[in-house]
Amino acid sequence: MADRQQLAAWLQAVANGDESAFQKLYAATSPQLYALLLRMLRSPERAQDALQDAYVRIWQKADTYSPERGAPLTWLLSIARYRALDLLRRRQPEVAMPEEPDRVATLLEDEQSLSPLQENENQQSLAAVNACLKNLSDEQRDSVLLAYYEGLTHQELAERFDAPLGTVKSWIRRGLLRLRDCLTEGSA
Repeated sequence: MADRQQLAAWLQAVANGDESAFQKLYAATSPQLYALLLRMLRSPERAQDALQDAYVRIWQKADTYSPERGAPLTWLLSIARYRALDLLRRRQPEVAMPEEPDRVATLLEDEQSLSPLQENENQQSLAAVNACLKNLSDEQRDSVLLAYYEGLTHQELAERFDAPLGTVKSWIRRGLLRLRDCLTEGSA
């Protein structure tokens, strides 16, 4: 996968209407976005539709990306995530808590094969995320995973945990802040 600077450069070029940069951005990032969408939507057809919609939105909104506010891949994943949430809200499916012991390890699985370098980078990233997730409280960890990888809304989480909405929002916010701090410390 391309590095952060390359993704940011492609996004800037896409904002200026560069179709070639858009193709490169798509090739470099679509496996990660598709994996997230497939995990959230649990249907290859719906995930493909959402992926297409997400990239249309990326093409239209590339000029709103700001490197100061976060990593390019994070911005791209959030667009895909919001598209999946829109679809989930329309259908209101029953979303169950994953039963795998290591939920994060399956998040980036994809049908496409990766190069050994990409696979190594993914494994290192997953190991860092797994290590940081262990530093969170159970409520924070479960709230973050269910919200971002299963697509549950804050209200749905409050109902699932039988907790006040404000408490659930705090768990997620504090969990994300701790994850950010942990991952930043690990990369320094």
